Amino acid sequence: MSLYTEGEPIRDTKAPDGPIETRWERRRFSAKLVNPANKRKMTVIVVGTGLAGGSAAATLGELGYHVKSYCYQDSPRRAHSIAAQGGINAAKNYRNDGDSVYRLFYDTVKGGDFRARESNVHRLAEVSVNIIDQAVAQGVPFAREYGGLLDTRSFGGTQVSRTFYARGQTGQQLLLGAYQALERQIAAGNVEMNARHEMLELIIVDGRARGIVVRDLVTGEITTEFADAVVLASGGYGNVFFLSTNAKGCNVTATWRAHRKGALFANPCYTQIHPTCIPQSGDHQSKLTLMSESLRNDGRVWVPKRAEDCGKPAADIPEDDRDYYLERIYPAFGNLVPRDIASRAAKNVCDEGRGVGPGGLGVYLDFADAIKRLGRPAVEAKYGNLFEMYERITGEDPYQVPMRIYPAVHYTMGGLWVDYDLQSTIPGLFVIGEANFSDHGANRLGASALMQGLADGYFVLPNTIGDYLATGSFEKVDAGHPAAIEARQQVEGRIAKLLSIKGDRTVDSFHRELGHIMWEYCGMERTEAGLTKAIELIRNLRDEFWQRVRVLGDGEGLNQALERAGRVADFFELAELMCIDALHREESCGGHFRAESQTPDGEAQRDDERFSYVAAWEYAGTGEPPVLRKEDLNFEYVHPSQRSYK
Repeated sequence: MSLYTEGEPIRDTKAPDGPIETRWERRRFSAKLVNPANKRKMTVIVVGTGLAGGSAAATLGELGYHVKSYCYQDSPRRAHSIAAQGGINAAKNYRNDGDSVYRLFYDTVKGGDFRARESNVHRLAEVSVNIIDQAVAQGVPFAREYGGLLDTRSFGGTQVSRTFYARGQTGQQLLLGAYQALERQIAAGNVEMNARHEMLELIIVDGRARGIVVRDLVTGEITTEFADAVVLASGGYGNVFFLSTNAKGCNVTATWRAHRKGALFANPCYTQIHPTCIPQSGDHQSKLTLMSESLRNDGRVWVPKRAEDCGKPAADIPEDDRDYYLERIYPAFGNLVPRDIASRAAKNVCDEGRGVGPGGLGVYLDFADAIKRLGRPAVEAKYGNLFEMYERITGEDPYQVPMRIYPAVHYTMGGLWVDYDLQSTIPGLFVIGEANFSDHGANRLGASALMQGLADGYFVLPNTIGDYLATGSFEKVDAGHPAAIEARQQVEGRIAKLLSIKGDRTVDSFHRELGHIMWEYCGMERTEAGLTKAIELIRNLRDEFWQRVRVLGDGEGLNQALERAGRVADFFELAELMCIDALHREESCGGHFRAESQTPDGEAQRDDERFSYVAAWEYAGTGEPPVLRKEDLNFEYVHPSQRSYK
């Protein structure tokens, strides 16, 4: 049996044509409106309370809709957006350094290696300027210069300073802003908050998304919840690798359940490896810790020139014996090259035997020059909490010795396919933030995740969802509807099956082994032979999972082993699709690096003639090969070229 079949192409019919500068304005005008009296009669479910979900629920509540919000955490403010450190991009040009909406648009399309839609990216750049005003109005304490103006710094893939920040905790501060707006709507009665609830199935009635099946993680109760539209803001799927910078609870279940019900999954092989993470210290670890990309503003990345020096303390290696390899290879951007390029460069020097630390899997990020130039107080003001975090984890003082860093899985550019309105292939199912695929192509630029999440939640979805809801009214659906009964039975049957196996291996042991396969064969470098082997290994391990997994306890109350088992079962299916997608894409682009497709000097080599498209995958049923549906990418403004940061 072939790994996949090819189906009909897919096209985004919602994006206007004509001048790109006015497309979003014209789409907002052409979208149907819902009058205020009718909004009060309509219900929208929002799954997830991070920056995308929290801002969407708050804004929809403000508009007058009745919103039901769900998260598996014990509070909306514990969503993983809180972990974002470095900043948020916006084309404000406060530094008068040549930035503009068009430059942010250009940098994002180029940074994504020409695998994103121009219309979506330009809208993101347009909306970015509004996000900062919104956040400041909420009281988000952005860093300010001495005169009181908002401060900015640079991130990878740019030559301007457009990243607004709040020390090393920008995600936390932005999430608290969205959380305050959300809590205001909860207090007003417009948003009904349901914490400690996990979405386990999507309910489709007459071809439209009309509700979800959720499990109360405290009591174990399974209920069906209904609405006129469903919004997924459930984040990315980086935890398929087991070790990642994501919180341990992050999972793919909400989006994967939607995929199995008919939502196309786009570009699953586009995963981002972040170059500045604390290296793994041993097999005991269950997650990795990010060190913000903002550190590359002032930190210099280097390794010893000679392998025999790698065991020496950094202070004992003279300046002339250090290789500042990013500055050497990419002089125009230096340490601020995009993440995919910095990660591969780190892997290359470690593969040459010049890595530092345990196992030779690390490079130095050195602040000695910055401390000498700026003084310790200035460095502490910018990065103090990051330095403290590093010291607590490693026991090393980065003011005295260089940090050791190594690439790790951080973000996923792939996600559910959506049109310009952020609606999936299932009518009434909208997908926002990292859960969709829409804006970053094959590689996301640093500080653009927070930008996309808040753009989708505050400014895009509230304008586009009305066009769908205006086509109502929608028939009333309740728990007795056949579609709701079927969806609930699917959830109950799956839970019963997991509990009945009573095997001899833990869920985590399977997850760890799956993660090792994915990192080894579908990580920073991929090959045809490796991906083919990975697919076979994943299938065998998945079969073993359903025969040998042991889930203790029952489904009648709090059972975290059961929660993890359901999530890992979905990761198995996703992992296979990721490898199939990576195998079919016989080119290198952004975070997807095929060893067979590289330039003579080792850079990613795209094949625009064959692969300038979005790979949107359709679920064909259990045991059946997925169906590939292509959306051609057209570039009218930023014409594809070989990316160069030299």
